[in-house]
Amino acid sequence: MSGWAVLGSLPFGVLCAWVLARCQFPGKGLFDGIVHLPLVLPPVVVGYALLVLLGRKGVIGGWLHDALGITLIFNWKGAAVASALMAFPLMVRAIRLSLEGVDRRIEAAASTLGAGPFAVFLTVTLPLTFPGLLAGVILAFARSLSEFGATITFVSNIPGETRTLPIALYTLVEVPGGEEAALRLCVISVVLAFTTLFAADILARRIDRRLKN
Repeated sequence: MSGWAVLGSLPFGVLCAWVLARCQFPGKGLFDGIVHLPLVLPPVVVGYALLVLLGRKGVIGGWLHDALGITLIFNWKGAAVASALMAFPLMVRAIRLSLEGVDRRIEAAASTLGAGPFAVFLTVTLPLTFPGLLAGVILAFARSLSEFGATITFVSNIPGETRTLPIALYTLVEVPGGEEAALRLCVISVVLAFTTLFAADILARRIDRRLKN
């Protein structure tokens, strides 16, 4: 679910980061606030909003079910959507900071050599922002792994379908005699978090050195 959450949200994350870093338009502050809203809202509020919008009787969810036969509530796809939404601000912020650090003169030089805007973005801007892009992806993945409130509110706790690692840990804590299994899941969570952050740091440094060379 975390992998699908990151893959599904990455194109939108890059687009939002580029808009926030490069564009000036009325309401930009409002757009920035909406993008980062999941970062400050209680996760349960986000989950309830998804329930209202993407449930079978929701404005968007009803249309998806009737027109396309897609159901997001109470299945793993909905869990991926909830995780992606909660992790989205972290991804956008990391990519945006990297975009803002790109030397615009390099892009201008590529344009003068005949490259179009899209070609400049693919061949110049994107490689230069890759450390930030990678950091955003890994941070979003780690945040998705730890998502609890929005997920359990939107898709409930269904074994084999929507029970993520944090939800499984919560379930074991509530069950008599589940302390040992809960401790194992806790250790797994800590190891996954440290491994993810450590890998992100190493990869970002290597890529940054290659780009500088």
